[in-house]
Amino acid sequence: KNRGTWVLLQNCHLATSWMDKLEQIVENFSPELIKKEFRLWLTSMPSPKFPVAVLQIGVKMTNEPPKGLRANMTRSYYAMKEDDLNHPTMPVVFKQLMFAECLFHGIIQERRRFGSLGFNIPYEFN
Repeated sequence: KNRGTWVLLQNCHLATSWMDKLEQIVENFSPELIKKEFRLWLTSMPSPKFPVAVLQIGVKMTNEPPKGLRANMTRSYYAMKEDDLNHPTMPVVFKQLMFAECLFHGIIQERRRFGSLGFNIPYEFN
């Protein structure tokens, strides 16, 4: 905080025993002593143990998966570079494999919304 660097603490929900100490540290931040370039980034899953004071002081951002299979596959493809898709020895087979992987990933992401329903229930196809 004195040097103006950025600090990233990942998976804070896994360190519940340390949350009280984190709350004390954040509450003791003084605008006069902290450089304006300093940033404290925290990543966490929703947790009842996360200190409310830290949440109230900070800016909250969420990253949610896209809604729908098409949006999910589009996001997966836009995350790849053209060089990633052009395999030197088998370009066509590799692109087909990447399509199948993106499709599988999108289906799994969509099915996750339904919890225990979905793959666990036999459906009758007519």
